[in-house]
Amino acid sequence: MTATRRVLPDFVILGAQRGGTTSLFTWLMGHPSITPPVRKEVHYFDRNYDKGENWYRAHFPLARPGLVTGEASPYLLFHPLTPARVARDLPSSTRFIAVLRDPVERAVSHYWHERRLKAETEPLGVALALEDERLAGATELLLAGERSFAHFHFSYAARGRYAEQLRRWFDAVGRDRILVVESERMFSDPEVSAGVTTWLGLPSSPHPFPAMNSADRVDPDDVSALRSLEASFVAANEELFELLGYRMWGK
Repeated sequence: MTATRRVLPDFVILGAQRGGTTSLFTWLMGHPSITPPVRKEVHYFDRNYDKGENWYRAHFPLARPGLVTGEASPYLLFHPLTPARVARDLPSSTRFIAVLRDPVERAVSHYWHERRLKAETEPLGVALALEDERLAGATELLLAGERSFAHFHFSYAARGRYAEQLRRWFDAVGRDRILVVESERMFSDPEVSAGVTTWLGLPSSPHPFPAMNSADRVDPDDVSALRSLEASFVAANEELFELLGYRMWGK
């Protein structure tokens, strides 16, 4: 009932999933200038868009002078419909943060996350080999306004092809509204996390940056599968580096 008196987010963390979005969100919510939403992952623009804007607004604080708030839904970067929806519904002042982790490490962390959730039961090598088959037709479902279990849970390699995802967002909201952060540097270099608050127009945070939300691994990694996965990302990584104008992950 109070939705119309509530604000829309000043910033949104788009993903990538398993890239450190939880750590970044937790750290930002500890900033004295930021008021948190009801929950971190609202998933309005990707999984709950049919519920309407008032439902989305209900997750944010009541408007007041100087209020800064945001959310983090790490499926937004990957979902094909979200850039256009966001461009249409959020203010032109809203900013976006994409946290990109080395795609091999991200894919493996994603796999073990799904194993922990019991959505995935196959060994790593098998799961990677099945990905294209599992994702067949998934994009068409999403474009028709439906959900896809496979697209959400089994997109291990697909989510690491960052250039194609970023281009959709650059085209929709403008490159100047998106901050791309290298996940590994965010955890190792305090200047990177400090740069996030500076980019948001906020004073530096008094809190140290938290550790990564890692996924427990119960079996040794499949070395052959990892080598194949790494080789599959060579061209996609080069496409990303060309798009951004700089290289990442020491590559």
